[in-house]
Amino acid sequence: MTIEVENSVKSIDYEQSMKILEDRVQDVFLGRKNELLWVIEHNEVYTAGTSSKNDDVLNKKIKVIKTNRGGKHTFHGPGQKVVYFVLDLNKREKNIRKLVNNIENCIINILKEYNIKSNSDNKNIGVWVNDKKIAAIGIKVKKWIAYHGFCLNIENDLSKYENIIPCGIKDKGVTSLKEIGIKNYSNIDNIIIKNFLDTFV
Repeated sequence: MTIEVENSVKSIDYEQSMKILEDRVQDVFLGRKNELLWVIEHNEVYTAGTSSKNDDVLNKKIKVIKTNRGGKHTFHGPGQKVVYFVLDLNKREKNIRKLVNNIENCIINILKEYNIKSNSDNKNIGVWVNDKKIAAIGIKVKKWIAYHGFCLNIENDLSKYENIIPCGIKDKGVTSLKEIGIKNYSNIDNIIIKNFLDTFV
C-alpha cells in the first residue's frame, strides 16, 4: 500500500493540524487520497483525549484543547516529534489492539537505533524507558480509518508536564532522548519515517 510521507520543518498549530487530519480521513475513506504519515512539531499545547478527567489538570490556568483521540492529557511542544498517520484498516487487519502493538514496536525499534532499551506495558499504552514514558499514543478510528498517532520526546521541556498528570498515570514520570543522554538526534525524522514504513508498508 502507498503511504504518502510529509515532514513539516516548521511548528504547526494543533487545531490547524486536526483539520488537515480530519479532511484526510474522509479522502482516504472515499479513496481520493493515499494513506498518510506526517511528522511534525507543535507549538506549546495541552490536549485532552476522550477518557481524560479534569482532576488530571493540576494547573487550572493552562488552556487545554479537547480532542477526539483516545487517551487522557498530554503536552506537545517544540523538541517533541508528533507522528500523525491516517491508515485504512478496511484494507488492512481490522484489529485495533494489533495496530497499537505495531505502533509500540515501531517506537521501540526507533529507540533501538539509539541503543535505548524500551518496552511497552500491558496496563498503560505507550513506550517506556524504565518507569518513565518516552512516547505516548492516542488513536481514533472512524469507519475503520485509524488516525492521530504518537508523540516521541526528543529534547522538549519536560517541566511542562508538571501542570498535568500525564496520561492519568500518577506514579510514573516522563523522559526524553536528551534526558537519557543522547546527544545527536539530528537524523530522528528519517529514523521515524524508515521504521514506520518498515512496520506498515
